[in-house]
Amino acid sequence: MANGVWHTRYGIEINLSLPDLGHPGRPDLLGEITASVADREPQLLECLAHHDGRDCLPESGGKSPWMFIRRGRVGGRRPLVASHLPVTHKATPAESEQHKATKERIVETASRYGLDADAEVPTANRRSISDALVTGPGGIRIGWEIQYHHLSPSSVHRRSVSAVQQDITPLWVAKDRTASLIDRAPWARVDDMAWKDIAGGKEMVIRGGYRHLQVWKCVASSDRHCLVIDGAGHCGAVHSDWFLPALCLPEKKAVHLEDLVLSSATGESVPVYVPNRGSGRADGTCGFPRPTASAGGRWSVRRLLSLWHRGRRRAMRSPSPSRRSTETAGRVRRAGSSATHGLSETWASRPADSPCRACRRNGQATPR
Repeated sequence: MANGVWHTRYGIEINLSLPDLGHPGRPDLLGEITASVADREPQLLECLAHHDGRDCLPESGGKSPWMFIRRGRVGGRRPLVASHLPVTHKATPAESEQHKATKERIVETASRYGLDADAEVPTANRRSISDALVTGPGGIRIGWEIQYHHLSPSSVHRRSVSAVQQDITPLWVAKDRTASLIDRAPWARVDDMAWKDIAGGKEMVIRGGYRHLQVWKCVASSDRHCLVIDGAGHCGAVHSDWFLPALCLPEKKAVHLEDLVLSSATGESVPVYVPNRGSGRADGTCGFPRPTASAGGRWSVRRLLSLWHRGRRRAMRSPSPSRRSTETAGRVRRAGSSATHGLSETWASRPADSPCRACRRNGQATPR
């Protein structure tokens, strides 16, 4: 416990023993520091000893240097008391080096492609910090979150909320198949690699979180089975499903980290939320039906983006989902079915035959 804390945003020391906290010109300060940690940046309040570079007993005992304020009980009084937030997981030296190497590689890759990129960029409300923020030529901002150690689902939700509220698309990177962020936010999974390999440029293949949408006619000559009658025959309808690159027909090339850095920032790859097949209903609280085909059978990238942002805003206003949806990333080519297809936040890329911006401005039709 401590009698004061350091406010990292304002750069001021707060004295919890004083009625005005030592800052009479800031009447809203009490409400800010007593807000739930879930509703503010966890690193807003810092231990004074840690800030001054002095030894902190709770920190040496496993607590974090970040603080929260509560009301204590002393006789009949309820004084303000500062306590240390717990450390849910302390990154190992190896994880820290992997994190640093991946962050630097993303920034270097973006810069090499001529994109604006910076590391450790706080959001405007300072509730979260992107490990790497990449801005594309059209103003698309991708907030990369490298998460190689455990993070609670509520933290993933809160940080994603904060990013979306600032018009930043979060993109989480994991190395573990069981990472809690999977299916809870736009994500990509890479191999567990030594930091020297990451820094040295060894290829980083996206092993999960990126899929392609494929559409086929359900006839006897099709290489795909029927989704309606479970492969027992052919219904003659048009089906669509999401596939890993290796399972596409024909097989697609593997997607690398560098590919996703470029395509996500330029809008060639966009996050899409689609349903889990099964009940045909959106799983959890964040879903909406997969966008239907346009008259010409082509996907509207603008509609995909507007639906994703609308769905994310709806999701971010709701509690964190208790059930996880299947969240993948995909490359959209065209649409052939209007059926609901599940809850899946995907990276979908702009169709090759979609009109360019100049054509749209001039009212020209999409080439067929």
